Amino acid sequence: MIEVTGRERVAALMPLIEAGRIDELAEELVRLKQDVSLDFFSFWAYGPGESLYDTLKQMPAASRVELVTRLLSRADDEVESVEGVARVITGGISVSWTPEAAGLFLTRAAHHETYCHENLSWILECWLKAGNSLTPAQLAALRRTAVAGWAVEVVFPPLIAQHRVPLLNVGEPWADQILSEDLDEHWTALLEHALATSSASVNSPRPISSSKPSAKWQRTARALLEQAGPEAARARITGWLTLVGRPRSLPLRGGNDHYVDPYNAPALRGLIWLLGCLPPRPDTCRVLGTLAESALRKVPGVGPRHPATATSAIGALSRLDGADALGQLARLAAKVTHKPTLKVLNRALDARAKALGLPRDEVDELAVPSYGLTEVGRRVETLGEAEAELAVTAGKVVLGWRNAKGKLVKAPPASVRQEHAGELAELKGAVKDITKMLSAQADRLDRLFLAQRTWPFERWRARYLDHPLVGTLARRLIWLIGDVPYGYADGGLRDVEDAETRPAADATVRLWHPIGRDVAEVRAWRSRLERHEITQPFKQAHREVYLLTPAEERTGDYSNRFAAHVLRQHQFHALAAARGWRHELHMAVDGDFPPAAYELPGWGLRAEFWTEPDYGDAEWTESGAYLRVTTDQVRFFPPHAQLNYGGYAAWLHNDPSRVPPVPLAEIPALVFSEVMRDVDLFVGVASVGNDPTWQDGGPDGMFRDYWTSYGFGELSVTAQTRRDVLSRLLPRLAIAGRCSLEGRFLHVRGDLRTYKIHLGSGNILMTPDDRYLCIVPKQASGAVADQVFLPFEGDQTLAVILSKAMLLAKDTEITDPSITAQIRG
Repeated sequence: MIEVTGRERVAALMPLIEAGRIDELAEELVRLKQDVSLDFFSFWAYGPGESLYDTLKQMPAASRVELVTRLLSRADDEVESVEGVARVITGGISVSWTPEAAGLFLTRAAHHETYCHENLSWILECWLKAGNSLTPAQLAALRRTAVAGWAVEVVFPPLIAQHRVPLLNVGEPWADQILSEDLDEHWTALLEHALATSSASVNSPRPISSSKPSAKWQRTARALLEQAGPEAARARITGWLTLVGRPRSLPLRGGNDHYVDPYNAPALRGLIWLLGCLPPRPDTCRVLGTLAESALRKVPGVGPRHPATATSAIGALSRLDGADALGQLARLAAKVTHKPTLKVLNRALDARAKALGLPRDEVDELAVPSYGLTEVGRRVETLGEAEAELAVTAGKVVLGWRNAKGKLVKAPPASVRQEHAGELAELKGAVKDITKMLSAQADRLDRLFLAQRTWPFERWRARYLDHPLVGTLARRLIWLIGDVPYGYADGGLRDVEDAETRPAADATVRLWHPIGRDVAEVRAWRSRLERHEITQPFKQAHREVYLLTPAEERTGDYSNRFAAHVLRQHQFHALAAARGWRHELHMAVDGDFPPAAYELPGWGLRAEFWTEPDYGDAEWTESGAYLRVTTDQVRFFPPHAQLNYGGYAAWLHNDPSRVPPVPLAEIPALVFSEVMRDVDLFVGVASVGNDPTWQDGGPDGMFRDYWTSYGFGELSVTAQTRRDVLSRLLPRLAIAGRCSLEGRFLHVRGDLRTYKIHLGSGNILMTPDDRYLCIVPKQASGAVADQVFLPFEGDQTLAVILSKAMLLAKDTEITDPSITAQIRG
């Protein structure tokens, strides 16, 4: 269709070109783009438009410029269709530019990250020689183009370098705020010094930035900060930096609202360095830690937003003394998954450990601040006649208030907001810090199972049990003292029968794990948690245990237990990173695919989980990353063995010099169990079988059989644990009379139907004909936790199952039409 129609349309344009009828030609070019079904560039470069391009290039330069002027003068929606052709037909023109045409091009440039027209120098020079000036948005785009190094003409860089005002590019809220303020000479000098973190010069606006401030730069910075007033400087700079990461005020084409302007990046780095030159304060450290997190936030198709900013913030924290800076570094090290940044964090913490003369793991323990908590999980502040209580209970941070009469109130009294604004801001900041640190410390404690960490009792008591913050986690866990398990209750350490103990100061303490423990002991501790209604920060008493199966004993050196699953690759990638695994996204351009790998240096092992792209009907992102992968074997190797490859790649790399895998029977039971638990987590969360919207089997229905078998099939070890927990929880629920556990399902009797909720996937079938009911879960875990005691945090599927059960037990009260139509249909 396009070949016939396109050639006819091109032929019709030739007389207009020969007669120089520019206005009509412009109209027809726009219509041509609107009529053809192909992308314009495909039509232009490979289809019948190729001959049209050659013909237009033969037009006199002045006529081509006039044609472009007509095209770019049209409405924006039409210009989007023809801007590409406007660029190509003016290629090679260094004369005949008119100010009107130049202005139109520069107007378009303002909406691009860079504007790579080969005659940008001549366009710019024509515009400026006519007495015109650049708008801030136009200048910003041209600066970015120069920074990118695209415009290499002799004329362009000097022309841009002459425009030193404004100091920053507009379009980012933090930079806009700086440009909007009336800065005196001291602040102007500070800002210019911040810009001096790069080697940009008048003749070359491209910044080549240093990785850390020089001693000379820091001396000058401290002198300038003293002139501006250190505390005033801290308040102003932190105010600017809190705006970093917000969506752009001037959106760019392409939809990346979090694009970091490379021309502004040196100034951003300099402001961060300036904070690192001030005395440490909790709010300073908080801003730097938050900034590092924001800079590492992933943008779809791009990756981390701006790792260089995160590195600068980490560098500033590493130069600040005190517990607050060290605490932010330790928190980031526990949460960051971006490997280059994690290396920077580990180097900073290793350096701090060396300076203190302590092992790194002890620094991680000592790095947790108290945040003003004067006892475990509690801080009380008197602000005027009001009293604030910050309480940490069951993983939640709550800030409560009492007025002058001692009455509980929901919000701080007006007198506090007016007379104690600074203290109130610090309290609210502490709530945010504690919330983030609790999550980071829970992750750190969860990793202690494989760390084989032990402590003398008194040291453990100070760093864990009685630590104002870590104690809120440690007191909800089970610890082995000698070989006897104890938990905290009623002010002391007690055994499973609630008998108190007073261990010797040198008694050895380690974290309890259910593997290798008597089944009766495990069940007794689960009952104790329920008796005291203790919600553990992660699964410990209910932790899944994975033992060798007969099939794995037969295969010998590999496990197929989690093979043949289909995972959403990006979700799997994120989970693997969060659990400490090394995984490279499988890209369509690659020929082989290394497995996800988990290093176990303390055990002399490396675990590998083999995956391959889903070749059946492969789909990938714009960057070329496959959307889905299929799973294969789990194997273990010595840490020095070269990385192995699964599937077809294993045959390609069948090198006899490769180190063979370690037999599964030789893998320590704890290591095997924890590695298989991670793999079960990857499959359980990232499988397409968990997606309730995939009832049709996804693209072309090719995964329908897999979705059905996973979504309603046999229960995994995790799902079996979930079933055991539900058997204990159900009698306590208000809907207990409507619920029963039968095989793989939780049956819920509503007034309209009876529903079967699968304990592995959370998918639902309706009786009597087992018709599928699609309910897309929302953020239900918080609501469920407020209504039902859960013995551990972190199982989102359990929370989803309970929320669905509560909903369906009262199915006549459901108002969502997408659900009621399925139930009544």
